[in-house]
Amino acid sequence: MRILISGACGVTSRAIARSIRLSEKYKDSILIGTDICDNTYGLYEGIFEKIWRVPHVKDDEYPKIFNSIIKREKIDCIILIPELEVLFWSKNQLEANTITPPPKFSELSISKGRLYEALSNTNLIPKSEIIKTEKTDFYKFQSTIDFPYWIREISEGSTSGLGSMLVKDTSHLIAWSLMNSKTKEAMISEYLPGKNIAVHLLFSKGNLVKIGCYERLEYFNKNISLSGITGNISKGKLINDNEAVRVAKAAVEEICNQTGEIMEGIIAVDLKESNAGKYYITEINLRHVAATSSFALGGFNLTEFQLDIINNDIEHWDHEIERKWPKNNIILRDIDGRPSLIENYEIPRVGESYPFLT
Repeated sequence: MRILISGACGVTSRAIARSIRLSEKYKDSILIGTDICDNTYGLYEGIFEKIWRVPHVKDDEYPKIFNSIIKREKIDCIILIPELEVLFWSKNQLEANTITPPPKFSELSISKGRLYEALSNTNLIPKSEIIKTEKTDFYKFQSTIDFPYWIREISEGSTSGLGSMLVKDTSHLIAWSLMNSKTKEAMISEYLPGKNIAVHLLFSKGNLVKIGCYERLEYFNKNISLSGITGNISKGKLINDNEAVRVAKAAVEEICNQTGEIMEGIIAVDLKESNAGKYYITEINLRHVAATSSFALGGFNLTEFQLDIINNDIEHWDHEIERKWPKNNIILRDIDGRPSLIENYEIPRVGESYPFLT
């Protein structure tokens, strides 16, 4: 089978590729990647048979080039990772099979502002406030939310706690505004000091078919980030948490009720816990997150399940929706991967692949 994974140089896409190699069913697949190639380490790591450089999804040439690669590589199925690409292809015609969350759900969830607005009449989100930063005088600004609170940038597809900071007083807020002067819109929300949870939910034709839940314990280089969140965990834990799953499912049901759509595909719902032990949704990712390969290492391969749905091959599945994890398990990740020495370093141009064609 020939599988295309978009965003191939990114951490999550490479975790997807590793998950496929752990699958007895799909481990011999040919893996083709596409990426804008900002993270050039991913080109040379050797996980993919080939990586094509593509323009950004907002470029007018993107769909033509992307579909031409699908045809040229004779791709059987696709796993989309960058959220803006998920959103684009939820609305447009691909030349190979994939599954994505439905378009209205994706349009709403990719924006933290729209997500919080959609869930504003529920008890699923923390107290929050959106501000237009270019129109705000932070020296005089008074939030409706008491200190301390979180502030972060909320552009579509933003990841890794972009512009995230715990604001304890006005001086912190002014410092944030100076460091994020190009940010046009931000969200302030109440501080939730408890557990940091991600719930993977995989849907097929409106049915929730697989669940994977894990807790983020520590992040790489947490001391260099004002938020302590640097995007990828160094330590985590696979967990079973019925309440976190309940809250995540409730959000999906509420949004689908509003959009009138049938849920499909995989999402990862991020939650934080309050002092009172209550979970609140902080965002919904329209994709796996990087720790997905840890589920595969534990024998519960969400990528394999996703490929089975894409290929309409789920008759062999058992009735296990969620794996029961040992309470003392731990996820450990090392930031220093295997070094690469590139003697003839060259970046492909848009529309070319690495390895280069001869």
